Amino acid sequence: MSHGFELLHQGKDQGISVLQRRSGAVERHSLADLLRLMGIEASAAPDAEAYPLTMRQLHAGAPLFHEGTAAEAIYFVSVGMFKSFSTAEDGYEQVLGFSARGEVLGLDAICGSHHPTGAVALEDARVFVVPVRDVFALGNRVPGLDRVLHVAASRQLAQRGDIADVMAAVAAEVRLARFLVQLSARMGACGQSTRRLLLRMSRRDIASHLGVAHETVSRSFGALADWGYLRVNYREVEICDLDALKAFARCTRGLVEEPPGRTRRRLAAVQGTGRRAAGPLIEPAAVVAAA
Repeated sequence: MSHGFELLHQGKDQGISVLQRRSGAVERHSLADLLRLMGIEASAAPDAEAYPLTMRQLHAGAPLFHEGTAAEAIYFVSVGMFKSFSTAEDGYEQVLGFSARGEVLGLDAICGSHHPTGAVALEDARVFVVPVRDVFALGNRVPGLDRVLHVAASRQLAQRGDIADVMAAVAAEVRLARFLVQLSARMGACGQSTRRLLLRMSRRDIASHLGVAHETVSRSFGALADWGYLRVNYREVEICDLDALKAFARCTRGLVEEPPGRTRRRLAAVQGTGRRAAGPLIEPAAVVAAA
């Protein structure tokens, strides 16, 4: 078949094609597994077990799809995190967002023939693959898929609202705080800790996403740590006071100094380096969030 796909098998008595990309390992699952991933009871679609789906496995750094390539499928993240991005003519990579468990990638394939953006795995990951040509045919036979698409579209709209909220902040520290609060909530929805975050993205990715220089991200991590909101050790971030961080994230001032009521704490050494903190703001993220 074209585009590097090959037919695995047909859906039971339905002629629904299940595809795999030759470049990635695959596992066979059913639509019922996808329903459960999206928080939908499989009992809502009793026949879901009869409809096979492919789960594709990717290693860290592997592309899920490339910008400008033919849109063959939409993808539901089961394990891992992905980065979505677009590339400017001068080669600059603009990071548009990060997708985790239960979130969808390539949804624009439904209304367009090519992917306007690219997506790459930030860690070893797995995704359910739903070929575009099967979406509507399968949706007509299994009502549960309609609910999956509605949930996926709703989550994607919510993410875009989150991005707009981040970009509305003037101060870089507030942008970073909003990003971390949102990431905390998304990790909680995945059943992970809301306070201990392992950042899969580099500081350059975060900077591109927030629309600031990567040095500014380093200083902002340092400020939030110095004010007692965070503890940072390389890519490990512990939110010390989530409620206070949320309150700070609601700040709308253009310039942020030391927040009222926060005791400014100087660290004796930057974690992981052994050197003394020299300036008014520690910069753990210069080490912490390094690529």
